[in-house]
Amino acid sequence: MDAKAGTLTRDEISEQSRWDLSGLYSSNDDWIKDFETLEEDLSKYASYQGTLGQSFSQLKECLEFDMNFSRKLEKVYTFAHLKNDEDKTNNYYQGNFEKAMRLLSEAGSASSFIRPEIMSVPKEQMSQFLEEKEMEFYRFHLEQILRYRDHTLSDKEEKLLAASGEMSRAARDSFDMLDNADLQLGEIEDENGDSLPLTHGNFQSLMQNYNRRLRKDAFHTYYKAYESHRFTYSALLSSSVKKDLFYSRARNYSGHRAKALFSENIDEGVYDNLVESVHQNLKPLYKYFDLRKRLLGLDNLHVYDCSVPLVKNIKWHMPYEEAVEKIKIALKPLGEEYVELMGTGLLRDRWTDRYENKGKRSGAYSSGCYDSNPFILMNYKEDNINSVYTLAHEAGHSMHSLFSRRNQPYLYSDYTIFVAEVASTFNESLLTKYFLAGDIDREMRIYLLCREIDNFRGTLYRQTMFAEFEHKVYNAAENNQPLTLEAFQEIYKGLLELYFGSGVVLDDCLSLECFRIPHFYFSFYVYKYATGISAAYALADRVLSGGNKELNDYLNFLKSGGSKYPIDLLKGAGVDMNSPEPVNTALSKFSALVDELENLTLNN
Repeated sequence: MDAKAGTLTRDEISEQSRWDLSGLYSSNDDWIKDFETLEEDLSKYASYQGTLGQSFSQLKECLEFDMNFSRKLEKVYTFAHLKNDEDKTNNYYQGNFEKAMRLLSEAGSASSFIRPEIMSVPKEQMSQFLEEKEMEFYRFHLEQILRYRDHTLSDKEEKLLAASGEMSRAARDSFDMLDNADLQLGEIEDENGDSLPLTHGNFQSLMQNYNRRLRKDAFHTYYKAYESHRFTYSALLSSSVKKDLFYSRARNYSGHRAKALFSENIDEGVYDNLVESVHQNLKPLYKYFDLRKRLLGLDNLHVYDCSVPLVKNIKWHMPYEEAVEKIKIALKPLGEEYVELMGTGLLRDRWTDRYENKGKRSGAYSSGCYDSNPFILMNYKEDNINSVYTLAHEAGHSMHSLFSRRNQPYLYSDYTIFVAEVASTFNESLLTKYFLAGDIDREMRIYLLCREIDNFRGTLYRQTMFAEFEHKVYNAAENNQPLTLEAFQEIYKGLLELYFGSGVVLDDCLSLECFRIPHFYFSFYVYKYATGISAAYALADRVLSGGNKELNDYLNFLKSGGSKYPIDLLKGAGVDMNSPEPVNTALSKFSALVDELENLTLNN
C-alpha cells in the first residue's frame, strides 16, 4: 500500500481503509435536503431580532432555535468538508463545500444580533431571567456572553467596528500573499550540482540534511529573501499590532494581551509564569545544544545544525493495523473503556481515512461534529515512525471529542483551544514511554530520545520565546515606542541570545525570523502550545504515578467538553495552570531526557 498509495485513485483504496461517513449522510440527496432546509430556516432568525429582552421565554426560544440550527449546520458542514478533503479534484464535492461555507457565513450574519442584544438587556432584568428554572441550562452560556458587557459599545459603535472587520484583515492577508505567493526564496545547488528551488515546504527538510554545506546554503539563501523584503514585513507586522491595539483600546481593555486572554478567562499570570519558569530552566537546553555540537563533531554549532537527526538511517516498518495495536498497548494506563473504544473506532468502525490517494488533502487532522464519529484524516506511511505518532496524536483529539460529546449536551460539547492539545500530547507521551520500555537497540533509543527532546524544544521553549516576543512588542507599542525594523530585530535578537545561549552561533540574518511566523498575525496564540504540552505531561505523570482517582480525574476532564472555563477543567483533572508547577514538571522531564541522552552517548 505504502509505495503506490499516492498514485491510486480513491476507488482503488480498500473500503476498510477509508472512513465511513454514512452515519452522517447515507446519500448526497440526504445532504442536499438538509442543506435546503437550513437555507429556508435561515430567515427565522429575523423574527427574534429586537425581542430578546421581552421575556425569559422569548430569550430561551431564540437560544434553542440558534442551538438547533447550529447543530444541523455543523453536520452539513462536516460532511461537505470531509468529502471535499477526500479528493480535492472532485468538482461536485468542491461545489458542495463552497455552498456550506457560504451558508456558514450567512448564518453568522443572520445570528450576529444575538450576543449584542443579550448584553443590552438591563442587568437587573437579566438577573431575573437567570433565576428562572427553565434558564438554568443556559446559565453558563449566558454568563460567558455577559462577561463582555463592559467591553461592548453602543449599537452605532458596534456596527462601525463590525464594518471594519474586512479592512482589519489587510495586514494578515497581505502577509499571506507576500509570504506564500510573491516571495521568491531562490535556489541552491544540491548534492549532485543541480539547481534546487527553495520552498517553505522543503526548507525544513533541508535543515535536517546531513550535508552541512547544503544546510548552510539553504539557510542563508532562505533568509536573504526575507532580507530583501524586510521593510515590507516590518511594516505589515507593525500594522497588525496597531490594528490590535485599536480594537483593545476601543473596547476598554487594559491591554491587548488582556483582551486576547479574556475569551477563555485566562489570568495573565499564567502567561507570566510560563515565561518565568522557562527562563529558570534554560541550562538543560544549553546542555542539549552542547551535546549536539559534540555528537555532530562540529567546532561550532549554528542554528542550521540544530535540526539534523543525531542517528542516521533508522529502519522502520509498521503497517497501520500493527500501529493501532501498539498504540492500544501504550495507552493501557487510560483504562479498558478508553482503549477498546479507540481501537474499535480506528480499526472496525472506520473513523480513519488511512492512506494517501490522488487529490487527497495532505497532512492529518481529527474532525467531526456532535452527530458523527470523530473522524481522522491520515496519510499513513508504514516506513515512517512519525505516522505512528501522528495517529496516536489524532486519536487523542478524537477520544477527547468522543468523550465530550457523549457526556455533554451540544451547547457545552466543544472544548477550547487552550486545552485542545492536552489529550493528543498525553497520548504521544505514553507512546514514547512504551517504545522506550521495549526491547530496542541503542540507535533507536537515541532516536526516540531526540525526537522527544526536539518536540519539547519546538513546543515548549520555542513557542515560549515567540510568546515573549509578542509580549515585548505589544508592551513597546502600548508605551508609544515606534515599531521599526530595527526595533523588531533588536527585541528578537535579544531573545535568540537568551534562548540559544553562548553555545550556538547566531547568524545575523536569524533576527529576520520574526517576520516569517504567521502566528504573530493571530496575537497571543502561541503560548497555548507551551501551556498545552506542560499540562499534558503533568497530567501524564499524575495518572501514571496515581491510582483510580487520578485516572478518573483525567477521564472526567475529557468528558467535560466546554462545560467550564479551561483553567477550571484542568484544575479538576489535578493540574493548576495558575501555578508554575505544571510547566516546571514538563521542564524537569526535558532535563531528565537530556541527561539520559548524555549518558547514552558518553562514548561517542
